[in-house]
Amino acid sequence: MSSPKSLPPLVEPAAELTRDEVARYSRHLIIPDLGMDGQKRLKNAKVLVIGAGGLGSPTLLYLAAAGVGTLGIVEFDEVDASNLQRQVIHGESDIGRPKADSARDSILEINSDIDVRLHKIRLEPDNAVELFGEYDLIVDGTDNFATRYLVNDAAVLASKPYVWGSIYRFEGQVSVFWEDAPDGRGLNYRDLYPEAPPPGMVPSCAEGGVLGVLCASIGSVMVTEAIKLITGTGEPLLGRLMVYDALDMNYRTIKLRRDPERQPITELIDYDEFCGVVSEEGQAAAAGSTITAPELAELLDAGKQIELIDVRESVEWDIMHIEGATLIPKDRILSGEVLSDLPQDRPIVLYCKTGVRSAEALAALKRAGFSDASHLQGGAIAWANQVDKALPVY
Repeated sequence: MSSPKSLPPLVEPAAELTRDEVARYSRHLIIPDLGMDGQKRLKNAKVLVIGAGGLGSPTLLYLAAAGVGTLGIVEFDEVDASNLQRQVIHGESDIGRPKADSARDSILEINSDIDVRLHKIRLEPDNAVELFGEYDLIVDGTDNFATRYLVNDAAVLASKPYVWGSIYRFEGQVSVFWEDAPDGRGLNYRDLYPEAPPPGMVPSCAEGGVLGVLCASIGSVMVTEAIKLITGTGEPLLGRLMVYDALDMNYRTIKLRRDPERQPITELIDYDEFCGVVSEEGQAAAAGSTITAPELAELLDAGKQIELIDVRESVEWDIMHIEGATLIPKDRILSGEVLSDLPQDRPIVLYCKTGVRSAEALAALKRAGFSDASHLQGGAIAWANQVDKALPVY
């Protein structure tokens, strides 16, 4: 049923549904707001999903089950054991396989009528706009700011709407962005985030973790929004941000408005540079003050006096840590509260999981006058892979 705030259907209906399709989608067909017309639109729809990971998994499975006729998947990664806690489109037998292949097989097992198109590429400024032009709707399930801004800007240039979702620990967010939406209702991701947050400010899921089932909660909302857009049903989340807190079991929506200061998007840029994984200060501090895992092992084996500091969180320390290290979480270093307790008479080596947080902590030490300080390249993961292979990798 259309409402005053509904949008026109994105997709024209297919000519017909077969007898088998009527049987398959009967529970949709008897919903007055969807019916035959809505299901025919789903059959004719072409949806591109960016990523077959945490959010991409439930999104792809339910779009396929719903009868979306063409599903594109942008994914170049391989299935890892750590994915299985939340990426339900993959199984144990898929470990080591391309995620795109694994996702395709799961989709076709659910619905063999779907046309699955694999794009085993990294989404880049030189391929995004042309790729988006092949689809009616984009669903963004990525987990980093650089790709999110790229998806947004390419969608604007390709005049495509897209559904965006984000997850972290126990919280998720969903919205719909469409610069060219009818009636002057157009908004894009830059109205929500005019600028990327400072490097290191927002940890990734790999750094901060995510409750596995949160992916299902947020992914299902994203699919719901996709179906509403394709069929012109209900009020989409255009101009609204839905925030879900799993701990409080609370859904709320926040009204979004166009940023009056926002400049028109006319071209794609270098998004890694725009977002910066490590701040310029962190990069400068790490330049010439970085030690590799084998180099650190050699110094420790030689009995050299080193203050080895782990800047991760205590829950990560409990999983694994380098023997002889002291745990001082990054925020305590950045706040300055522990600087007076650090030794000045021997070299300090900082490490985190992958080297991002330790670079930021190193910059703080350099500012405070600790000239003989460095950080471990690749962090604890590099140590586990290159030196102590008995340690678990998380």
